[in-house]
Amino acid sequence: MPTPDPPLPTPDPQASRKLLALDGGGIRGLITVEVLAEIEKHLQDRLGRDDTFVLADYFDYVGGTSTGAIIATCIALGMRVDRIRSFYEESGAEMFDKASLLRRFRTKYEDDKLAARLKHEIGEQTTLGGSELKTLLLIVMRNASTDSPWPLSSNPAAKYNDRGRAYCNLDLPLWQLVRASTAAPTYFPPEVIDVGAPEPFIFVDGGVTVYNNPAFLLFLMATVKPYRLCWPAGRERMLLVSVGTGTSPTADPDLDPHDMNLVYNASSVPSALMFAALNEQDMLCRVFGDCRHGEPLDGEIGDLVGAVGPADPKLFTYMRYNAELSGRWLAEHGLGRIDPRHVQPLDSTSHMTELQEVGRAVGAGVADAHFEGFV
Repeated sequence: MPTPDPPLPTPDPQASRKLLALDGGGIRGLITVEVLAEIEKHLQDRLGRDDTFVLADYFDYVGGTSTGAIIATCIALGMRVDRIRSFYEESGAEMFDKASLLRRFRTKYEDDKLAARLKHEIGEQTTLGGSELKTLLLIVMRNASTDSPWPLSSNPAAKYNDRGRAYCNLDLPLWQLVRASTAAPTYFPPEVIDVGAPEPFIFVDGGVTVYNNPAFLLFLMATVKPYRLCWPAGRERMLLVSVGTGTSPTADPDLDPHDMNLVYNASSVPSALMFAALNEQDMLCRVFGDCRHGEPLDGEIGDLVGAVGPADPKLFTYMRYNAELSGRWLAEHGLGRIDPRHVQPLDSTSHMTELQEVGRAVGAGVADAHFEGFV
């Protein structure tokens, strides 16, 4: 007979929960870092804490995809944002190490230096269930072997985190899971991980799933019964903060229908689908949550801040911090001197300072009122 599931945890009905979701986006993760620096400063001041305060002291569950998985893991390990910033500044160019000419038929960059840096920062022996983690962690990957998204959580009650199983996800090396989540196709080689299946699985970047923005997924994994965490939802009981790495819509008013050939579609359709999925996750959060802050989604629905929707009462309180990496947006935020082409690529390591400027412009929108009721 199958072993019965252990009893579900009993959440504290009075406790409020704080969730932090971080998008994928390569070196544009520097935008996220600068926004998080501002959030850290605001919370430290509001809570009356000294500079030993870390975001893991505030957030209960942190999730990320791709570069967001790197940052989320660093936060969950109790790092200050200054240290995460230094990691990107010192290692950004090194991580995007050009592959040899022969290997560039497969991937643009080598993965050896990235893997080495992750081992160094995270710890080669640190596992998904390691005591080093100060908060719950979600990492989103794509399992290319099964053609499915793989969100892995450190939640000890999760089905595949049962210590009684022959293979327990909590024992997987944390650096390797992060490396898998950052294995963007054409940029980096895939990561092969033994998870107890007959053959090891091949993993690639979680950004090529619908969860490049993992915000609504993180909410579901914190509340839906099969995920076995079962935290109570509610506007006053759950805060969800989502931070992006910038969007780069490529409007082309001169596009001719005859230009949309096989080559055009092969290069444009994947990014178009990822952009649409990212916006859908954001829109779901704004509709089912009480949105306190966010850029307009489009000209019809606006930003949905304070909007009434089908969920009444709202299921959580929500904020979204992100930039549109267009000439118009940059000019509106006093950054008109920045060429959008310098900050849009995922591997723009020559323009990290400009990415940080964009992040600080987004971070300027962080306000104490956004966190009212959760400090």
